[in-house]
Amino acid sequence: MVLEQIDWIILLAFFAVLLLIGFLASRGAGKNTSSFFLSGRDRPWWLLGISMVATTFSCDTPNLVTDMVRSGGVASNWLWWAFLLTGMLTVFIYAKLWNRSQVMTDLEFYEIRYSGRIAAFLRGFRSVYLGFFFNIMVIASVSLAFIKIAAVMLGLAPWEALVIASVIVLFYSTLGGLKSILWTDLFQFGFAMFGAVIAAVYVVRSPEVGGLANMLSHPLVEPKLSFIPSLSQPEIFLSVFLIPIAVQWWAAWYPGAEPGGGGYVAQRMLSAKSESHAIGATLLFNFFHYALRPWPWIIVGLGSLIIFPDIASMVSAFPEVSEQYIKNDFAYPAMLRHFLPAGLLGLVVASLIAAFMSTVASQLNWGSSYLVNDFYGRFLNPTASERQKVLFGRFSTVVLMIFAVILALLLQNALQAFQYMLMIGAGTGLIYILRWFWWRINAWSELSAMIGAIIFSLTFIILENFVLINSGDGNVQLWEFSMSRGYWNVLKFTGVVFLTTCSWILVTFLTKPADKATLRSFYKKIRPGGPGWEKVVREAKADGVPLLKEDNLAWDVPTGIMCMIFACIAVYSILFSTGNFIYGNMLQASILLILSAGASLAVFRLWKKLTKKS
Repeated sequence: MVLEQIDWIILLAFFAVLLLIGFLASRGAGKNTSSFFLSGRDRPWWLLGISMVATTFSCDTPNLVTDMVRSGGVASNWLWWAFLLTGMLTVFIYAKLWNRSQVMTDLEFYEIRYSGRIAAFLRGFRSVYLGFFFNIMVIASVSLAFIKIAAVMLGLAPWEALVIASVIVLFYSTLGGLKSILWTDLFQFGFAMFGAVIAAVYVVRSPEVGGLANMLSHPLVEPKLSFIPSLSQPEIFLSVFLIPIAVQWWAAWYPGAEPGGGGYVAQRMLSAKSESHAIGATLLFNFFHYALRPWPWIIVGLGSLIIFPDIASMVSAFPEVSEQYIKNDFAYPAMLRHFLPAGLLGLVVASLIAAFMSTVASQLNWGSSYLVNDFYGRFLNPTASERQKVLFGRFSTVVLMIFAVILALLLQNALQAFQYMLMIGAGTGLIYILRWFWWRINAWSELSAMIGAIIFSLTFIILENFVLINSGDGNVQLWEFSMSRGYWNVLKFTGVVFLTTCSWILVTFLTKPADKATLRSFYKKIRPGGPGWEKVVREAKADGVPLLKEDNLAWDVPTGIMCMIFACIAVYSILFSTGNFIYGNMLQASILLILSAGASLAVFRLWKKLTKKS
C-alpha cells in the first residue's frame, strides 16, 4: 500500500465534504426535470463556467497530455489546443442562440428546427446513440485513467476502484441532479487545480530532475519543447498542427468541443439565467481550459521522460500493475507515486479523484437528460409526470454507470479512446455550425452525416488494421509503410471529413427542406439572421407574415467572428507566454503578454457592440 495514515485521513475528509456539498445542494433539485437537468435555468455565469471546466478536467486529461508530450512533444497538444477556435465560436455566436431556444436538451433542437417524422426519429436515435452508447465510451475512457491511478496509489483492483467511486458519484448525482453537480464541481475544480500545480512543483524540485533548468536541458526533454512542430518534419507538422488548426476544429465533433456547442456545454448554456450569462460562462470555460490548466501537466510529462524514459522502465518499476494498463499515459500517476511525500500524496490523489468524479457526474446527468427528455418522455411515455421522469432519470444514471464500468475494464490507454472519438465525429462538425444559419439543411442532412462518419471511419480503421496485420508478411503491397504513420493519420482523418461532408451536402439537395411553418417559427424564436435565411424571410414577408421587427434585423455574426479571432489570440498568447516564462524566454513571454492584453481589450470593446445587438 502506497498511502499512509495521513493520506487516508485526507481522502476520507475529502469524500465527507463532497457528499455534504452534494446533499445540501440537492434540496428541491428533484421536483421536476427542469430542476434536475437544468438547475431551474437560473444559474450565474461563473458557476456554470467553472462547472464546464471541471467536467473537462478529468483524471484522464493529465494522462492524455502526458501521453502526447511523451509521444510527440509539447507541440502534440495542438490535437486539442485547436479546439479553442471551436470554443470561442460557441462563446460569441452560439451561446446566446442556445439560450434563446429554451429547450431542455440540445437534441430537442431537432424538432424546433426540422419537421416531419424524420426530425422525431433523429431526436430519438441520437438520444440513444449519444446518451447511451457514446456517453458510455466517454465515461469508460475517463474511468480507465482512474483505474491506473487507483492501481498505483491505492493498490486497488480495477473493479474495486470503479465500484467504490461509482457509488459515491451516483449518490450525489442521482440525489440532486445538475444543482448538486454544479456546486460539487466548484469544490472539485479548486481541489484538482491545487493538486496539479503541487505535483508539477515537486517533480521539478526533485533531486532526480534537478530543477527546471536541468529538466529543460536534458537530452530526452529538449527535443520535446517546441510549441509548434518544425517544418523540417513535414509529417509531424501536418498531422499534429496544420490539420488540427485548419480542419479538425470545425470538422470534428468531440465531447466538450462540439462545433456550435452541444452536449454538457449546451446543457450549461441552457441553465444560464440570461444570454449574457450563457456567453460569460462559455468564455470563462475556454479561458480556464486552454490558458490556465495545461502547463502543470506538461511539466510532469516532460519530467517523466527523465525518470521513465520508456514503457519498459515503467513495467519494471510497477510489476504489480497489469501490463495492459502500462502505456505512455501511465507515466502521470507513476510520477506522483515516485515523488510526492505522505500527506501531500493524499491531497493530490484526492484532487485526481475529484477530477474523475466531476466529469463522470456531469456525463451521467447529461446522458440521462437525453434518455429521459428525448427518448422516454418523447416516445416511450409521452404522458409521464415530472415525478416519473425524474425517477427514470435516476434509474438511467445507474444503468449508464454500470455499462461504463464494464467497458472501462476493456480499454488500454487514453489516447486510443481520444483518437477513436475524433474519427467517429469527423466530418459532422460543419453541419452543426451551418444548421443555425442556412435554412436548406434538414434532418436528412444530419442523419446522413452521422451515418456517413461512422461508416467511413470504420472503413479506414478496418483497412488500417488489415494492413498492419498483413504487411509484416509481405502479403499486402497496398501500403508498405513507406507512407509513415503521421501521413496515414492525416489521410485517414481528412478522408473521412471529405467523404462525410460530400455525402451530407448531396443528401441535403436531394431531400426536401423543413416545412415553411417550422422554418418561420425557428427564425422568429432564435433570430439567427444572415444571408442564409433571406429566402425564408422574404417569402414570409410576401405572405404577410413578418418574422421580426425592423430594428432586430441586424446580423451580428461578423462581429462575433471578430470577437472569436481576438479572443483566440488572447488565450493562445497567455498559453505561450506562460510557456516562455517557464522556458526562461523572458522577452518572448513579455511580448506575448502584451499581445494578449491588447487582444483582450479588443474583445471587450467588440463584446459591448455584440450585446447591444442582442
